Amino acid sequence: MHRRQLLKGLIAATLASAAPGFTHATQRAAPTHYAWKNWSGNQQCFPSERLAPASVEALQEVLANSSTKVRAVGAGHSFSPLVPTEHTLLSTRRLSGIRQVDKNSLQATIMGGSILQEIGPALHAEGQALVNMPDIDQQTLAGSIATATHGTGRNLGSLSSYVTALELVLADGTLLQCSHHQHSEIFHAAQVNLGALGIVTAITMQNRAPFRLKREAYWQPFEECLVSAHDVAARNRHFEFYYFPFTGMTLSDVLNPTDDAPREGHELDGNSGILDLKAARDYLGWSNTLREMILGAYMRSLKPSSNVDHSYAIYATERSVRFNEMEYHLPVDSGLIALREIRKVIESRFSEVFFPIECRFVQAEEAWLSPFYKRDSISLAIHRYFDEDYTPLFKAIEPILRRHGGRPHWGKLNTLDAPALAALYPQWEAFNVVRQTLDPKGRFLNAYLEGLFT
Repeated sequence: MHRRQLLKGLIAATLASAAPGFTHATQRAAPTHYAWKNWSGNQQCFPSERLAPASVEALQEVLANSSTKVRAVGAGHSFSPLVPTEHTLLSTRRLSGIRQVDKNSLQATIMGGSILQEIGPALHAEGQALVNMPDIDQQTLAGSIATATHGTGRNLGSLSSYVTALELVLADGTLLQCSHHQHSEIFHAAQVNLGALGIVTAITMQNRAPFRLKREAYWQPFEECLVSAHDVAARNRHFEFYYFPFTGMTLSDVLNPTDDAPREGHELDGNSGILDLKAARDYLGWSNTLREMILGAYMRSLKPSSNVDHSYAIYATERSVRFNEMEYHLPVDSGLIALREIRKVIESRFSEVFFPIECRFVQAEEAWLSPFYKRDSISLAIHRYFDEDYTPLFKAIEPILRRHGGRPHWGKLNTLDAPALAALYPQWEAFNVVRQTLDPKGRFLNAYLEGLFT
């Protein structure tokens, strides 16, 4: 019997014997149309104007001949209120593609509106590959670096750490180039810029030669995983794991370079797996003990899996089940301590939770507003199904993350204000000085960013 069918059969049999009268109904609001909303639907706005310039020159003309406020939008995969505006919403998607390749230095200049999914194959054809990637590849490159989007790897930084030069169009239409050696202070601010300095039109990335990765995924009890996590992170190029609430089990992913030929392996469908967890919550939530017994037994029966492919194909995971997310980056020695505390809170107070908690490792870096600024980190990501209220869960967990010195992911939900953020970032004021110099009238600020920087 297929294992997913086995799981469904166990749930059905339990319902029939233990709770024959149990039913579950979910109320849904009537669909509503919004002028713009993000991927999960938690952010929305009614911009007065929407533009999508097809060239850098057209973008320069737009900014030079207007005084309105402007917010750039890429793929809309951020959960924080970075994009919403009642003024001009400017899409960068037509500013895409590889502009220039340097085969000697293994660097490439890529247009800011390029989607990560497009970049991998295009670079491969040029004899290059990104050093690291996140596990969602639907974001634009400019949006990814604006928020310090990251993958996992104890000795690997966020995408921003591999940027060697940037091109921005400023509020008056001026084109500005910056790098480690040219306008270096602007460069360190622009590596993680929140869209607050200008429109990033081109990004030069330090890449490497194409390579293949072997993924190995395996299940472990929670404490067994945590005891070995730091050692596993040290021994593998990439390591992350997921803890599944009310199961006692974790799923670990390790990725390492290989010369093996590409091969497909048996992998669990993450999207249908999430829906199975939701079904278990819906039908077994009345008994968390029974829920853990069934789900834990099912997960312990699953065998390890592996597959091999080009790096850009291995990194990417399709996410069709929508959610809202809070993610904090903690000092590497505190991350697993905080995770134990979070597990206790969830499993004692939030029986409705079924999304796994994601744990990743990220190397320290130098970008001023990077959450990994001069600090090796463990990232903890908390998810909630998109049409369920995330506020009580996030409100209960965020104090744990803050108490352990966490810095929030710029694209994820958090409640920190300007003083709280300034205390976490030694270069906060230096960033704001650069921002005020480049955009003295605050044309690139929306209501959220005005609350942080003015």
